[in-house]
Amino acid sequence: MNVQVGDILEMKKNHPCGANRFAVLRVGMDFRLRCLGCGREVMTPRFKAEKSIRAVFREGKRVDKQQG
Repeated sequence: MNVQVGDILEMKKNHPCGANRFAVLRVGMDFRLRCLGCGREVMTPRFKAEKSIRAVFREGKRVDKQQG
């Protein structure tokens, strides 16, 4: 999956604050994500994050979720 720093990820599950959109701050074996609802930053393994992505937004436009 092609996720880049600066993308906005819409996840399948909500953060405890109720928001389901996260900004990508770091990409590698782990993703560092910032919740757009409360501002909390979380580190999550790449495979776990990629499994729970519903949509990727880049520069305000939706990017198709690519399999592979």
